[in-house]
Amino acid sequence: MRLRILGTAAGGGVPQWNCACPGCTGARTNPAWRRTHASLAVEDHIVNATPDIAEHVEALRSGDAPTERTRVMRVVLTDAELDHTLGLFRLREADELEIVATPTVRQALTGGLRLPEVLSPYADLRWRDLTADGPVPLSAGGEVGVQAVPVSGKRPRYASDGAAAPDWVVALRFTDRTTGGTCLYAPAFGVWSPELEAAMAEADCVIVDGTFWDDEEPRRTGISSRTATEMGHLPVEATAERLSRLPGRCLYTHLNNTNPLVDPDAPQHKRLAGLGVEVAADGMVIEL
Repeated sequence: MRLRILGTAAGGGVPQWNCACPGCTGARTNPAWRRTHASLAVEDHIVNATPDIAEHVEALRSGDAPTERTRVMRVVLTDAELDHTLGLFRLREADELEIVATPTVRQALTGGLRLPEVLSPYADLRWRDLTADGPVPLSAGGEVGVQAVPVSGKRPRYASDGAAAPDWVVALRFTDRTTGGTCLYAPAFGVWSPELEAAMAEADCVIVDGTFWDDEEPRRTGISSRTATEMGHLPVEATAERLSRLPGRCLYTHLNNTNPLVDPDAPQHKRLAGLGVEVAADGMVIEL
């Protein structure tokens, strides 16, 4: 199973268009600091259709000109947040768009965002249910599958009146029957649940929420009146040592522009390195 990390930033990317924090200012001066919205490619599926979806598709081609037009796009969703779904509208040029999502997320996209109504005149939509009951095959032969691990009932603001459900936000457990490799991708979670910990402990590679470094970061930087945890993101300070005790390779993704880890020379990198935990980078490839 081959994983390509397409992006590693939280909402707005790095730099964020309306921000002049040290992270955004540094990214404008140093292109190496730049990060696109968090996304991952597994087989021929892209995890989360972010506002950077076109750039992510181009990155998958590795600079090689395609021999023919891409006709079918396949996307797996962790949630219904705008940062992870707005890119679906940019995929209207496809002949067919396949979306793998929980029934709860599908309902939000169908009702709140009116996705079928908007996209049906352009592309055929095909839905596949993502559940915790068993893996959904991603590859033609069924070697690679994905299974949901519910982590949060947090609803997007546009769906605040949606029904309560445990699978508004899920982690994705990818498995390869041929190699036995497993990866857990959880770019957003606010609670370290027994179910999530168990899935992490079984994975060869864990790629998880690194949105904020500490719990007070959103309030200290003025981007929110809530703490990181109240915003649905366990901070790195609360999870790093736990990750260091896991048997698999562990990486952080979904970094907010205010996170000091955006700076490659920040001392926080050294602390994570001492724990054996990494920070994912755009374009990184992982073979399992």
